[in-house]
Amino acid sequence: MTSPLTIPATPSPAVRWTPRLWGTLLVLCAAMFLDALDVSMVGVALPSIGTELHLSTSTLQWIVSGYILGYGGLLLLGGRTADLLGRRQVFLVALGVFALASLLGGLVDSGPLLIASRFVKGLSAAFTAPAGLSIITTTFPEGPLRNRALSIYTTCAATGFSMGLVLSGLLTEASWRLTMLLPAPIALLALAAGLRLLPRSAREENHAGYDVPGAVLGTASMLLLVFTVVQAPGAGWASARTLLSFLAVAVLLTAFVLVERRSPSPLIRLGVLRSGSQVRAQLGAVAFFGSYVGFQFLTTLYMQSLLGWSALHTALAFLPAGALVAVSSTKVGAIVDRFGTPRLIAAGFALMVAGYALFLRIDLDPVYAAVILPSMLLIGAACALVFPSLNIQATNGVDDHEQGMVSGLLNTSVQVGGAIFLAVVTAVVTAAAPAHATAHAVLDSYRPGFMVVTGVAVAGLLITLTGLRDRRPRPSVVVAKSTLEAAVTEEAQPVALRD
Repeated sequence: MTSPLTIPATPSPAVRWTPRLWGTLLVLCAAMFLDALDVSMVGVALPSIGTELHLSTSTLQWIVSGYILGYGGLLLLGGRTADLLGRRQVFLVALGVFALASLLGGLVDSGPLLIASRFVKGLSAAFTAPAGLSIITTTFPEGPLRNRALSIYTTCAATGFSMGLVLSGLLTEASWRLTMLLPAPIALLALAAGLRLLPRSAREENHAGYDVPGAVLGTASMLLLVFTVVQAPGAGWASARTLLSFLAVAVLLTAFVLVERRSPSPLIRLGVLRSGSQVRAQLGAVAFFGSYVGFQFLTTLYMQSLLGWSALHTALAFLPAGALVAVSSTKVGAIVDRFGTPRLIAAGFALMVAGYALFLRIDLDPVYAAVILPSMLLIGAACALVFPSLNIQATNGVDDHEQGMVSGLLNTSVQVGGAIFLAVVTAVVTAAAPAHATAHAVLDSYRPGFMVVTGVAVAGLLITLTGLRDRRPRPSVVVAKSTLEAAVTEEAQPVALRD
């Protein structure tokens, strides 16, 4: 066990990044890359899937929603499972399931089987994402080393998302099945490397049993919340079905909180939410991803439906934002060391608000370089600052045995925020849809949706600004013996001894 000591923040000692440590980080980055790649690739392939498998629009929605349902619903359980059963074991098993589900998704010939494979992929990602993040935060000690590792890790997520948009446009031209199959060999290669490189992690030995009631209630409440939000635009936000479903979510969440307060080994230790920094990180994640998913959804409709751009043309329009993230995110760790996460998150949200606001200038004949590109660059810069900083802020000061829990909570905030605000934006646009669908009328119906997106980003900025009032130096957690030092020692040993 490590012994955390609270002292004034000091720089972490310089530790050599060995090839084994780089290999460990690359395996974890590969899994995050795949998660982001898979999310962005499927959207462009949906029309081709619907044509070949004869699926209705409502059924096609579940190819996306099935993944979100499995991912967002099981993240809390995935994070705590990594703490209890061992992060390495949970990560590798879930990565193997992800590879098999990818293979299945590319070979099926029916809509229900494809949706089932997407749900299983989301389920497996709900275990790889928090396990991978907690492996990083327990391998790299808090401070510059962890900040650098997390900035590289989040860069891979942004790169995967951007590459997914471009690859989907290219692969769908040949067959939509290639977009489903592509992650399988990458996941298998990462699994083989992970078996060799990932550090072994001990199971939590001192926990007071397993919080089965909390796991059931937490998973059920998240699944029902995501399901309700996804279905609400079609069923109607004020319909009896939707209202009763939200009421059931509230009852389940209340029961979950009561169980967690009394459980000796809770799925989520509610005490972590007493930290203002932690709460701001979670709410910031909701606003950040919720606003971006809504923006991407509306912008894709605008470019393809109104401007008549191809899938590849649309993907290339988004590319500058992703490229900027890929180039600049690796430098964020050093910037965090100097300015701290609250300032970077606030600056990023300010850039995001500016980018969304500028996009309101769009018309039916935009000049890309003058109208669209400035927004893409501002949003790319915002993502480069906000996403790594949120990960750093959420995991700093948390004991090793709770890193999986906090990682699962952060990823849940991201996914639930995306699901909720995508549904809200969809409902707003649908409500403003014109009776006579002229191009100008359709564009006007999109504008309220873009305003909602901008408003969500403004809310994220205001939440973050509350963290700038306290400028007193914050303590950091110094670990008496980090797993990074153990890894360096292990790297120096002969291979025969390590094996």
